[in-house]
Amino acid sequence: MSQTTNTAAIEYDATQELSVKDANKVALGALIGTALEWYDFFLFSAAAALVFNVQYFTSENATAAALASFATFGVGLAARPIGGIIFGRMGDRIGRRKVLMITIVGIGLVTGLIGMLPTYAAIGIAAPVLLVLLRVLQGLFVGGEWSGAMTIVVENAPLHLRARYAAVPQIGSPIGTILSSGGFFIMTLLFSQQNFDAWGWRIPFLIALPLLLVAVYIRSKLEESPVFRQLEESGEVVKSPVLTTFRDSWKQIIVGMAAALLGVGGFYLVTAFCVWYGVNVLGYDSSLMLLGSMVAAAVEIFVLLWGGILGAKYGASRVILWGGILSAVVAMPAFLMLSSGNAVLVVLAMTLAVSALSLPYAASGTVLTGLFPAKTRYTGVGLAQNAAGMLSGFIPLLATGFVASAGDHWWPAAAMLAFLSLFTAVAGALAPRLSVNLPGFKH
Repeated sequence: MSQTTNTAAIEYDATQELSVKDANKVALGALIGTALEWYDFFLFSAAAALVFNVQYFTSENATAAALASFATFGVGLAARPIGGIIFGRMGDRIGRRKVLMITIVGIGLVTGLIGMLPTYAAIGIAAPVLLVLLRVLQGLFVGGEWSGAMTIVVENAPLHLRARYAAVPQIGSPIGTILSSGGFFIMTLLFSQQNFDAWGWRIPFLIALPLLLVAVYIRSKLEESPVFRQLEESGEVVKSPVLTTFRDSWKQIIVGMAAALLGVGGFYLVTAFCVWYGVNVLGYDSSLMLLGSMVAAAVEIFVLLWGGILGAKYGASRVILWGGILSAVVAMPAFLMLSSGNAVLVVLAMTLAVSALSLPYAASGTVLTGLFPAKTRYTGVGLAQNAAGMLSGFIPLLATGFVASAGDHWWPAAAMLAFLSLFTAVAGALAPRLSVNLPGFKH
């Protein structure tokens, strides 16, 4: 019996006694944590489009300032694979639960510090330097958060329901978007533009600190994954999970990265870039673009739940395949509506694009966790997801550059969305043949 087959048998045995009640409890705990994670992370996304390009990067050229701001946004995502390696190794060595407590505390504290950071006008070049350093730290912690939350949810769910439960932590993304965009939206209503730029934007960042206390309390109630406990009892915990993953699962890392790319990179394109493009090129009010982000995120919650149901019924890989194709089809019409100048069509465009790419996103957690054996799952999922995150972080930057070179026309951004969609669809077709064989689990 091969090592992979052996750990698959251990995992199968460990999941036989799992109940829906226990799965619900773990899924809720993970969801609260991922919601805070994405709230913190997306605050930076919105601020990069609306504030940081003014307060931390000085340039007479608005596009150059936006490029610098989006580059800082990308740097945090570039740090995610390193965080995935660090915390993934810890999660496969000492357990999922302990690492998740470390990552959520780190994310919350860094976000609060960003809200206290002086601007360029106050401390000069030190301001953008410190902003970049805090963003890197945030990226490191986020690199270990999502993969751990997804792993512990999947390993606490009955095999035939894994796709449904794997969609639950994904809901943290739209919730985080609603809270972060909503926070900025409320600030723009309460304060003048001058007061918002001066200090109003800091309030949503500082709110992360009390939210952190809530997340820590809920996370403290989570129990360790039964699959990991079984691996410990069987002596199957690997000493070098990073080396083992690169040696035995490098194909899975590539396919997993491709499967996750649309859900992360496409989302940044439709939110962070489109907010900047709508405000700075099309001349829309920032409140309209933030409203579009919030409506799209609200609809995304239901799409993610639907995607989880489809994944449990037909297989998560099929959801990624056909969801990617759907996203490619709607890319051009969505950007055409975005540039129409009609507020209703603008909101509808963002909602349509986010909904289409959310189907593959709903299934990506199931596919990624299925690609790797339990003994290296935290590391493998972290490497694949964070590689996608690293590439995704520079998508708003690339879109800004391509659109500027095309005379500020939207077509290069729409083409990028279509390409990302088809790239992810191919991963959905390849994933089943590379996945771990578990009885009762549809890939």
